[in-house]
Amino acid sequence: MKTSWRSASLAVGAVAVLALTTACGQDGGGTRAASQNVGATAPAGGDYSGLGNPGSDAAAKEGQDTAAQTAGELAVADNPELGKVLTDSAGMTLYRFDSDTAEPPKSNCDGDCAKAWPPVPADDATAGDGVDKKLLGEITRSDGTKQLTIGGWPAYRYAKDTAAGDVRGQGVGDKWYALAPDGKKAKLSNMPGLSVRHDTNLGDIIVDRNGMTVYRFLKDKAWPKPVSACTGGCLEKWPAVSPVATDDTKDVQKKGLMSFTRPDGVKQQTVNCWPIYTFSGDKTPGDINGQGVGGTWYAVTPEGKPVGAPKQ
Repeated sequence: MKTSWRSASLAVGAVAVLALTTACGQDGGGTRAASQNVGATAPAGGDYSGLGNPGSDAAAKEGQDTAAQTAGELAVADNPELGKVLTDSAGMTLYRFDSDTAEPPKSNCDGDCAKAWPPVPADDATAGDGVDKKLLGEITRSDGTKQLTIGGWPAYRYAKDTAAGDVRGQGVGDKWYALAPDGKKAKLSNMPGLSVRHDTNLGDIIVDRNGMTVYRFLKDKAWPKPVSACTGGCLEKWPAVSPVATDDTKDVQKKGLMSFTRPDGVKQQTVNCWPIYTFSGDKTPGDINGQGVGGTWYAVTPEGKPVGAPKQ
């Protein structure tokens, strides 16, 4: 009986390893269910990500300068990537924060977060052409100031936007998004969670739903299960891509298209079982500033391979 039990256990173990190899091995196949790829976001250096150390004098000054601006007459700008975007009277893009709530309206961005994302004052805000004045409201913040809301969502500027039309805050930390005139998120129309675009230098590479280039880290592992070697400060520069449903992709290889849970409890998307990331140094769709950084970061082909990486 003991021998039979041991043989059965070994057989079950072998089957389990084989199944995992098929799902995540470099030569294996198989597609995970879409239900494993939904409902999570990955942090990118905290709620204020993008400013490095928000407590520094430079970051604080940058945030204070932006905060000093009034809202004035709100306007609608046409952005080539995002469509219609809400701006203040100076043409600066307004944003919303996924950690806030609209019902009831409430801001969860204070302290260092509010330095990087200055709340838009409500005092003089008016609706210009294309803006429904009924959607304008206000909340009283913890410091007693009044903040503008659009469709219930508290409105912010981004301290790294320095000129009218800048949208550098779009998609930061997978929590910050430019405001559409109706208070919803402005985002690329009809663009799937992961898709492929042709770069003149790199060929076909994967981009996220914001059109931002996706990267792989050569120190990661895909077999026998995905493991990310990018933790702590690394994630501030290389935000993990949040899970994407299988049917929300286009032209991306389905084999090994799955998510996994990182040690911090956050779920991360993979392609061919390799963890994928974006790069904080890419500011607009089409940027490939992360390509080859440190000899370990590379854009990703539709098959999940690192473009131009040295053979290992």
